[in-house]
Amino acid sequence: MANLILVRHGESLWNEKGLWTGWTDIGLSKEGKKEARLAGEKLKELPIDFAYTSVLLRAKQTLDEIKNALSLNNIPTVENQALNERNYGVFTGKNKWEIQAKAGKEQFQKIRRGWDVPIENGESLKDVYSRTIPYYESEILPKLKKGKNILISAHGNSLRALVKYLENISDEDVENLELATGEIYIYSLNNQGVILSKETR
Repeated sequence: MANLILVRHGESLWNEKGLWTGWTDIGLSKEGKKEARLAGEKLKELPIDFAYTSVLLRAKQTLDEIKNALSLNNIPTVENQALNERNYGVFTGKNKWEIQAKAGKEQFQKIRRGWDVPIENGESLKDVYSRTIPYYESEILPKLKKGKNILISAHGNSLRALVKYLENISDEDVENLELATGEIYIYSLNNQGVILSKETR
C-alpha cells in the first residue's frame, strides 16, 4: 500500500489580491507561507519517499516549507510543468470579482470551474487534464504501485484534474470541486494503483 498526498500551494500574493495568476510566477504571501508550514505539521506522521511540484514558485515554496517542517530536505524532488496551474490566457492578472461583475455569476463559474470552457490564449480544465494525467500515469503511478509514498505540491486546477481522474468525477460535477489554499488530500492505494481510502486535512 502507498499514500498519494496532494497539497494545493499556500495563498500567493495574487491570491491575496483576487487576481487570476495562471502561469505568472508569483510567490507566496505571508499567510501562504503560514498555510504551507501548517500543511507540513499536518503530515508529520506520514512517511514520504518522493516529492513532485510544478515549476512555479508558489508550489515550490510550499513544498520547501513542508520539507522544512518534516526535516525532509534531502528527499528526491522532481519539478515538471505538467503540474503547472491552468493558463488563464487573457484573464491573467485580472481581478476575478471584476470579471464576475461583468460576466455574471453563471458565466463566471463556467469560466473559472467549467470542464471544457476555452479561454483566449489560455487553457480549459480539459487541456490541463490532458497534460497532467499522462504525466501522473507515466511518472508517478508506477512508484505508487511499488509502495512508494508520494507528495505532490501543485495548483487548484492541476490538482482538480488529478482528483477528477482519481475519483472518476464527471465533467459536470467537477465544476463543484474546490481545493482551498493549503488543503491536503491523502489517498491510500494498493499495488494495482486502486484507491482504497481518502482523507482530507
